[in-house]
Amino acid sequence: HVQTEMKQECKCHGMSGSCTVKTCWMRLPSFRSVGDSLKDRFDGATRVMLSKAELETPAQRNEAAPHRVPRKDRYRFQLRPHNPDHKSPGVKDLVYLESSPGFCEKNPRLGIPGTHGRACNDTSIGVDGCDLMCCGRGYKTNTMFVVERCNCTFHWCCEVKCKLCRTEKVVHTCL
Repeated sequence: HVQTEMKQECKCHGMSGSCTVKTCWMRLPSFRSVGDSLKDRFDGATRVMLSKAELETPAQRNEAAPHRVPRKDRYRFQLRPHNPDHKSPGVKDLVYLESSPGFCEKNPRLGIPGTHGRACNDTSIGVDGCDLMCCGRGYKTNTMFVVERCNCTFHWCCEVKCKLCRTEKVVHTCL
């Protein structure tokens, strides 16, 4: 993907911008645009199954036997969508063979800790939000007082002095 999104940039050199010499180079796309594109592909990934391609011998194709198997025929399988209502994946589509294991429940064999007891953000709609992280089980809310360093100031040379402040924190925890 990075290679296909590269763009050519050029700069002119010469007296008063006359462009007698032009220098050009290929510029990489921004990290953000690459990430956004890959995330879009990830979100649209298709579950597929492997199916053997029809194997035909060189004699059936009326050709001489090749010394090397062409790259496209090397593995002799085709990717078919797991759901027959979906279209077959293209060369740039992301695909997967197995669904990911669930993250909600603890599974020590797979190293999944589950989300019971995890702190979550009740106002977020992202992956740290209580609705998604707690997997619909709900969450409890606790109010606690914590003592933290605050009002820190730097004193010359090489010393930071802080006060201790007692603040109220609201913590949401998955059930």
